[in-house]
Amino acid sequence: MLVLEWLERFLTYLLYEKNASPLTLQAYRNDILQFIGLECNDEVGFQEVNHLTLRRFLAWLKDQGYNRRSVARKLSATRSFLFYLQKEGLINGGKWSTVARPKQGKPLPRFLYYHEVVALLEAPDTNKTLGFRDRTMLEFIYASGSRVSELVNLKIDSLQLEERLVKLYGKGRKERIVPLGTIAVALIKEYIESVRPVLAALNKNDRSYDELFLNRWGNPLSDRGVRYIFHKYIVQVSCKEGISPHSLRHSFATHLLEGGADLRVVQELLGHVSISTTQIYTHVTKERLNAVYRMAFLRN
Repeated sequence: MLVLEWLERFLTYLLYEKNASPLTLQAYRNDILQFIGLECNDEVGFQEVNHLTLRRFLAWLKDQGYNRRSVARKLSATRSFLFYLQKEGLINGGKWSTVARPKQGKPLPRFLYYHEVVALLEAPDTNKTLGFRDRTMLEFIYASGSRVSELVNLKIDSLQLEERLVKLYGKGRKERIVPLGTIAVALIKEYIESVRPVLAALNKNDRSYDELFLNRWGNPLSDRGVRYIFHKYIVQVSCKEGISPHSLRHSFATHLLEGGADLRVVQELLGHVSISTTQIYTHVTKERLNAVYRMAFLRN
């Protein structure tokens, strides 16, 4: 069996055994193909792979200017693939774990202040079909703390509007129930009743979709489409750099903690497996408190 066939078997294993998301599978495929192309593009090459090969790959990535986060991800993907091949008996055991991942810095997540969020949410022209969709979409992201991938895959039947709840499927296809605010619920109801049918009628494929948010052609809105729409409005209301749809998720978590929410509750709402992932938002709130103190206190 060729190396590329083993790669597809490995990705299938991740899909069905580890519930890996499509985005994760695509990233793993790209990273491992990069390793294969550089180090072992045939069966013989794979027989000779060892921890030194991995270190050479690591050095090459650094020379190419990849940041630490990307290098760590590529190393993790490649190492997982090698462990899989070892388990299947294709290659001999190697000291894969001895190749250390680069130390990761912990930059604070970028977020918007509440008045900036309000300005963003009010930027779309709700008198227009697409504007009303955009307002509903932005409100939903902020009200639920959802990821873009969760938003574009959201089905209408995942909504429980009378109970003000939504069912989201996060990383690893893990399900969680998240409450929605009254404003978001009201917008979604009107969008479903009056706006979405207009968009659905524009579909020329005579095909109906279950996804909540549709594009101008009546097809499900894509990840790229959401980011394009977000950028269109964020440049109108903020000069901050590096702000993305994910920043609304960060803002959701930050504002909850500032409002007195328990860290464990925020963890559940965000769908984080580990509380340590959620704890970074406590650093955000501390940074903000310090900034306000330095600006407001006269005896600095």
